[in-house]
Amino acid sequence: MSFREGHFFSFDENKNYTSGENSLQEIKIADYTSEDLSKLWLKTLEDGMHGICFSMYENHQKPGDIIYGEQVNRRIQILKPYAKWVRSFSCIEGNEYIPRIAHQNGMKTLVGAWLGNDLEKNEIEIEALISLAKEGCVTIAAVGNEVMYRNDLTEDQLLEYIHRVKEALPNIPVGYVDAYYEFSHRPRITEACDVILTNCYPYWEGCPIEHAFNHMKSMFESAKQAGNGKRVIITETGWPSQGGSLKGAVASPENAMKYFIDTQNWSKLNEIEIFYFSSFDESWKVGPEGEVGAYWGLWDKNEELKYQKNDL
Repeated sequence: MSFREGHFFSFDENKNYTSGENSLQEIKIADYTSEDLSKLWLKTLEDGMHGICFSMYENHQKPGDIIYGEQVNRRIQILKPYAKWVRSFSCIEGNEYIPRIAHQNGMKTLVGAWLGNDLEKNEIEIEALISLAKEGCVTIAAVGNEVMYRNDLTEDQLLEYIHRVKEALPNIPVGYVDAYYEFSHRPRITEACDVILTNCYPYWEGCPIEHAFNHMKSMFESAKQAGNGKRVIITETGWPSQGGSLKGAVASPENAMKYFIDTQNWSKLNEIEIFYFSSFDESWKVGPEGEVGAYWGLWDKNEELKYQKNDL
């Protein structure tokens, strides 16, 4: 997900936000030295996450490259002590190893078929998703990711794919991933989903870090209201550690640590399912998202844990 014109943070819209969830005292960066903030971040990580978004590509790799199981397995071994679930975004070009290896290691999986405007490739993705599910590797199936935002397909085309996967996998929850507001804007898609899979990014709406946590909660509440009682999962949320700023949102190690700590504490306190974005920094994202795109990981591109003493 990246910046979307017309969707940006407004303090006036968020200052009166209330929720039925248990209250959480946010941390204040000013109350911590860099070293103490890093220690708290590490403790929060070691306490465990619900889920993590799997970063597939090493330096000099990019989508379209064929990735092999050895690379996937190495990264799963890094992640499994910290997360119960892993999310993948595609079912081909080596991405099929992610749910297989994750399940072999006792992790649950949210498995996505990547859909775009190439209908032949969509067929391969959909069939691969169904095959993985029939192998027993898919806990939740996601049919498409931000397809409506990119205008790659019509609603009718997307709905056809969703219904097809639901029919093939009657015992597995099936949903579609997009920004929180799409579920109120597109009720037919929301109705078709067994589970609402929502991306919530205060950073990409230019939200200052001091308001980011409450803004994320308001995004979640919007998707929850649109779902009208359906299970709602935050499939992506995170904060970049460097790469500049967008309006009032500043990418920095301190802001990234604060955002992670607050979201994870809220997730645990309220049993809200969150897949944090992302596991590892990925250099290829500099192109699509600007410099900031390469710095969303909890681990850097060399698979070293961030925010340790030498990094601050």
